[in-house]
Amino acid sequence: MAPLGEETPLIGGRSCSLSSSEPGTLQVYLYHRAPQAPPDSTSVLTFTFGEYTAEELCVRAAKACGVLPICHPLFALATEDLSCWYPPNHLFTVEDARSQVVVYRIRFFFPNWCGVGQAHRFQLPSDRPSPVLDYPVIDYLFAQSRSDFIAGRMELALSLAGQAECLSLAVLDMLRIAKEKWQSPEQVFSCISYKSCIPEPLRCRIQQHSFLTRKRIRRRVAQSLRRMGGCRADGHCLKLKYLLDLERLRCRWAEESFQARGPDANITIHVSADSGVSWSCSGSESRQHFCDFPDIADVSIKQASRDGGPVENRIVTITKTDNRVLEVEFPTLREALSFVALVDGYYRLTADPHHYFCEEVAPPRLLEDVENQCHGPISSEFAVRKLKAAGAQRGLFVLRRSPQDFDSYLLTVCTEVGPSTTQTPPTHTSTPCAPGAELVLAPQTRSGQDYKRCLIRRDEDGSFWLAGLARRFCSLQELLGTYGRCGLQAEGAQLCLDTCCPPLPREKSNLLIVRSGCPRPPSSPPAPRRSPNQMTFHKIDPESLTRGESLGQGSFTHIYKGIKRDQKDDEFYQTPVVLKVMDSSHRNCSESFLEAASIMSQLSHKHLVLLHGVSLGKDSIMVQEYIRHGPLDLYLKKNHSEGKVTTSWKLQVAKQLAYALNYLEDKKITHGNVSAKKVLLTREGDAASGSPPFIKLSDPGVSITVLGKELLVERIPWVAPECLSDPKSLALPADKWGFGATLWEIFSGGNMPISLLEPQKKLQFYEGLLQLPAPRWSELAALIARCMHYAPSRRPCFRAIIRDINSLISSDYELLSELSPTDVTPRDCSWGYGHVAVGHSPALFEERHLKYISLLGKGNFGSVELCRYDPLGDSTGELVAVKKLQQDSAKELQDFEREIQILHSLQHDFIVKYRGVCYSRGRRGLRLVMEYLPDGCLREYLQRNQPRLEHRTLLLYAWQICKEFLRMMGPEKPAQIICHLLELLKDSQRLPAPPGCPVEVYAVMLSCWAFAPSARPTFSELAARVEALRDGRGTIRG
Repeated sequence: MAPLGEETPLIGGRSCSLSSSEPGTLQVYLYHRAPQAPPDSTSVLTFTFGEYTAEELCVRAAKACGVLPICHPLFALATEDLSCWYPPNHLFTVEDARSQVVVYRIRFFFPNWCGVGQAHRFQLPSDRPSPVLDYPVIDYLFAQSRSDFIAGRMELALSLAGQAECLSLAVLDMLRIAKEKWQSPEQVFSCISYKSCIPEPLRCRIQQHSFLTRKRIRRRVAQSLRRMGGCRADGHCLKLKYLLDLERLRCRWAEESFQARGPDANITIHVSADSGVSWSCSGSESRQHFCDFPDIADVSIKQASRDGGPVENRIVTITKTDNRVLEVEFPTLREALSFVALVDGYYRLTADPHHYFCEEVAPPRLLEDVENQCHGPISSEFAVRKLKAAGAQRGLFVLRRSPQDFDSYLLTVCTEVGPSTTQTPPTHTSTPCAPGAELVLAPQTRSGQDYKRCLIRRDEDGSFWLAGLARRFCSLQELLGTYGRCGLQAEGAQLCLDTCCPPLPREKSNLLIVRSGCPRPPSSPPAPRRSPNQMTFHKIDPESLTRGESLGQGSFTHIYKGIKRDQKDDEFYQTPVVLKVMDSSHRNCSESFLEAASIMSQLSHKHLVLLHGVSLGKDSIMVQEYIRHGPLDLYLKKNHSEGKVTTSWKLQVAKQLAYALNYLEDKKITHGNVSAKKVLLTREGDAASGSPPFIKLSDPGVSITVLGKELLVERIPWVAPECLSDPKSLALPADKWGFGATLWEIFSGGNMPISLLEPQKKLQFYEGLLQLPAPRWSELAALIARCMHYAPSRRPCFRAIIRDINSLISSDYELLSELSPTDVTPRDCSWGYGHVAVGHSPALFEERHLKYISLLGKGNFGSVELCRYDPLGDSTGELVAVKKLQQDSAKELQDFEREIQILHSLQHDFIVKYRGVCYSRGRRGLRLVMEYLPDGCLREYLQRNQPRLEHRTLLLYAWQICKEFLRMMGPEKPAQIICHLLELLKDSQRLPAPPGCPVEVYAVMLSCWAFAPSARPTFSELAARVEALRDGRGTIRG
C-alpha cells in the first residue's frame, strides 16, 4: 500500500472526489488491492452499462482484493457517504445519464477476534480454533480502519490520554510504512508528516497550538519512532497491533445505530455482533436489550400507511422465538433494508449460514444454493463429517462451494474401498474427471468408506462442467442428474451420485463464528428423558379437582372440562381446566403419557397450551388450561360458511402454529402429533377491530414411538412417512410434514378426505409417494409440497416456513377467492382414488367426538355408555348408545364384529337402529354405535313401571317381539332354533305365572316352554294368539 502523505486522499488510488466519476458508470471503491494485483491497477472497479446485484459487485471486489469465499459474508456495499448500506440483492442499473459510486467495506465486525478468548470459527472438537479473519481480510480491515481513523469517522475521546493513543497509532503506522518501503524510520519521518496519520479533528486541534508546542509534539513522535526502529516485527504484526490498539481506543466501534420510530416515541436501534439487538430512547444512554441473533425467529418488512393510504415509511417487525416482538418504523425503505440486511447477515454468521429472513434482502447466491441443495464454502473436514453422520453409504455426496474460488463447486462423494494390505497415495491421473478429482485425506482403513472430491467449474455464461471434461451443462441440477445416471470415475474408483446431503437448519460448520463470551452451541440434541423418576411436573392433589362435562375422548384418554381449586392466604380460587384422564386399560402407555406432561411442563410459549400439572391418584390426569373455542378443525367446520374465517385469518393461525413449532425446533423437541385437532383456538379474532385470532398447540399425547402400526395408519396423512415404517425415527422433520398436512387442513375448512379412506388405501397413498390435492393458490401449494416432501432432509425449517407464510400474507391474496373445502382440484397422477367426499361418513364415528355422559349398562363381556356425538363441539350432536367390549381378544372381537354385521343388516321399527362403528387404537378397538332409547332395556322398564302398565301394552310388547323374530328368521324356519331351556325343563318344571298374569297369557308361555321342540308353536302361531288376546282381553289388568 502506498504511503500516505498529509494531503494524500483517504482512499488510495483516488485522484479526486468520489462524485467526479464518469457518467454512465458504476464505480466500486476499494481500500486495498491484493498484493498480486498488477502494479498499475487502481483501487477502483468500474462497471459500464448493464444490471448488477450488490452481491455480484462484492464478489468482483473480493476477487480483486484476494478475499476468499469464506470471508465474503463479512463484506457489503455502502453508499458514497457511508450513511447507508445496500442489501445483497440490491439491483444497480448503469445508464448513460448518471453515474453511481459505492464503497466496498467490511460491515460485520466481531470484537475480540484476535488474542486470548478470541472469537473464532466453529471447528471440530479435535481441531484447533480457526481465526475469524485471514491475512487478506486483515489487510483490508487495516486499510479500512486506518482510512476511517484518519478521516475522523470514528467516535474517539480526544482527552489527553486519547490524544496520546492517537499519536502512538501514528508511530505504529509510520513504522509499518518504513518496513513495507524498506526504509529507515528517519527516512519515512523526513518525507511523511505524522499529522497525515492522525484523525482530522486532532490534526485541527494541534494546528491551533503554538509553534513551540507543535515542535515539541513532533520531536516526541520522532523519538518514539527511533526507539521502535529496532523492532523486528513485520508488516502483518504491526497491522495487528494497530488494529488491536484502535479497537481498544474506539467507543463501540463494532456497532451500528439506526434512528426509528417506536410505538410511543422516537428510539435508536443498536446492532452489534457481541450483544445483538438493543434499543434506547433518543437522547438517553440507558439501553434495553431485546435479543441476540440466534434468538430471532422472524423478521418482516411492510409498508406503513397513514389515513388509509400507503406512505414511504416501512415497518420492520422482529419476532423472537418466545414471541416477544420489536416493531419499529423507518422513514424510508432504504434505511429499513439496510437494518434488516445487517440483522440477517449477523444471523447467518452466528446461527445458520443457509437461512435468510425475508426475500427483500436475500443474497442471490444463497437462493441458488438453497435450490441446488448446496452448502457454502465449508471445509472438506466438515463435508466428510456430514457424510459420516448420514451413514457413509456408497453414493452419498455433499455439494459445496469451493473455499478457494467463487466460480467453483466441489463434490465430496462417499465410495467404498475393498480390503487391502496397504493404500497407495492418491494420484491425479485418473479419468474422466482428472485433474479435478482427488482423494480427500481421511482416516484410511483396510476396507470400508473412502471420500473423493470432484471439481465443478462455472464460467461467465453460467455453464457448468466437471474439471477435465468438455461437456457443459446449463445448471448444476442437470449436471448432477446426468452423472447420477451415467456414473463417474475418479482415482480408479467408480463414483455414484445417488443421494445428496443438503444443508440442515442451524447446522454447525466453519462458516459459523463463535463469539468470545458466548457459549459454544450444542452440536447434537440432548437425549430424551424416559425414566419416570426423572420426569418433572407439578403434582396436583386429586381432591382439588372436580370433573365436569365430557369434552370427548382420544385413543388413550377421556377428556373432561373441570375445576381446579387452590387456596392462598385463606382465599379460595377456582380455575377452569381441562382434565385428560388416562384410560385404565392403557397402563402400558402411561410412561409416554407422563413424559409428554414432563416436556410440556418445562416449556413456556404463548402459543403452547399451559400445563398446570399432573394428578397421580387413582387415575393419571393431565391438567391443562381450558381453551374456550376448542379444536381448530371443529371451529373451521362450524364457521367456514359464515365469513369469519377469511384467508387472512387462516394465514395468521398458520403463522402462530409455525411460531410454536419453531420454538420446539430450537429446543430440539419433536412434537410428533401435529394436526388441526391438536390446535386449540383461544380467541376468534375480529377483522373489523383488527384483532387477530389466537391459537395454542396442545400436548402430543402418547408418543408415536410406542404406538402400533394400526394407530399410525389411522393418523395418515399427518404422520410422516418415515415414522410409519420406523416409529423410532421420529425427529424434527416429522413436525414439518405434520405442519404441511395441517396447513392443507386449515385451508380446506377443517376437512381431510384421505383420513376417511380404508387403511389399505391410506398405505397405498404413501407407498405411491402421492400428494394431497394442490390448492388453487400456487404459492400455498408449493409451501405445502415442500413441507410434505418424502425426503425428510428436504423439508424446510420452521424459520423458513414462517418466512414463506410472511410472503403469502404480503402477497395479493385478497384478490383470490376464498378457498372452500371442495376447492382442491386433483393433480395429475397425485390423487389416485378419485373424488373423496369431504363430508363425514355416517357409518364411521370419530372417537374424539364421542362425549361420555353416563353408563347405561354393564355385563360380563361388555358395557353400553350414553354419549353425545358432537363433531361441531357445541353440544348440538345427537345422543347415541355406544357398546364396547371389556376385553378385545381376537375371538371376542370376531364375535363382536359378527354381532355388528347382523345388527347392520336388520332394518326394522322393532329393532334398535344401527348408527355405525367407532374405531380406536387403529383398528384394534371397536365400538358399536346405536340409537339411544331413553327408556332403556325392557326388563328394567317393566320393573320400574309395572303398576301402571295395562295387559294390552304388555301384549303389544310381546307381539312386536314375535313380529321381529318372524321377520328375522322367516316362517319356514323350524322352531328348534329357539334356545333350549335349562336342564330343569327336562323335569317339566316351569316358572310360575307372574303375579296378576291372565291364565290365557300363562298358557301361551307354557306352550313355548314345551320340552319337545316339535311341540312348541311357531312365531306365526304365537303372533296370531297374542293378537287375539290383545283384541279380546285388552282391558283386563293383572
